[in-house]
Amino acid sequence: MNFNIIRAARAVLHVTDLEASRKFYVDTLGFVVTESNDNHLYLRGLEEQSHHSLLLKKAAEPALEVLSYRVFSESDLDVLAEFFTDKGLKTKWLEAGTQKAVGRALRVEDISGLPLEFYAKMDTVERLLQRYDLYKGAKVQRIDHFNCMVTNVEKAYDFYIKELGFACSEYTASEGDRIWAAWLHRKPSVHDVAFMNGKGPCLHHIGFWLSDPMSLIHACDVLAASGYTDSMERGPGRHGLSNAFFLYLRDPDGHRIELYNGDYLTSDPDFNPIRWDINDKRRQTFWGHEAPDSWFNETSTVLDVEGEKAVPASEPTLKQHKPTFII
Repeated sequence: MNFNIIRAARAVLHVTDLEASRKFYVDTLGFVVTESNDNHLYLRGLEEQSHHSLLLKKAAEPALEVLSYRVFSESDLDVLAEFFTDKGLKTKWLEAGTQKAVGRALRVEDISGLPLEFYAKMDTVERLLQRYDLYKGAKVQRIDHFNCMVTNVEKAYDFYIKELGFACSEYTASEGDRIWAAWLHRKPSVHDVAFMNGKGPCLHHIGFWLSDPMSLIHACDVLAASGYTDSMERGPGRHGLSNAFFLYLRDPDGHRIELYNGDYLTSDPDFNPIRWDINDKRRQTFWGHEAPDSWFNETSTVLDVEGEKAVPASEPTLKQHKPTFII
């Protein structure tokens, strides 16, 4: 089957305090509020014309509800539904009008137990790319990628590449070429989704694209001045993998957000995936800095296809290897 998946397009996070989230994401980082009410906060980046790329929903416990990919047409949803059903994986249809601004959508459970969503249509709004008078904080431009911890990276790798038509840009491997981490893409950049070896399925982080490295540095200053020094978990720094400049943050509920800039084009048909040895320190941070323990031990719980129950996390099939960093 041919799946016309375009890109990583939005994420839905459950948060416990919308006002605290608004202060962090909007007032400090500079996300744009498209709409909001007592239970929902619809956010987007300055260059995005889609209604939102991040939906924060008020809930009793923090969790990831779904990771969403945009597809080319409505017919692609039907093909995907048939595929996941034939694989014996859970599916759920959400008809147009069920979700704010989103057309008909298909929610599924992937091979690792992660909750995915596919949709073809979303309401459009004004792009604010050249409204420089509205730029503040990190000046977030758009959503870029998802990063997930799974129990079997090779299994996820095979499923996304051989079944869903993703391509690999870079990967981390041990002797014998056992894959510990992989960066997979549909759009012509380093990744739409990355998988790391660990206890899962869990969400590790959501990456958002900034226009330049100085926006990231400015974000650090704004975060510090706003009292969010404890929220800056890792960075700023440059990854070896992807060459990207990064900063990792924890929001008020502990969800991890990456501010990201500086990767490269992967659209050429003869592009060959880059292999990194698991013991090469430069892959994690090109300058050699280590990540904190929280990087390995703390993730966001994911919910089932119904968006109600937490999916139990299991231990990885490969023995944990602390230097397995991922972006």
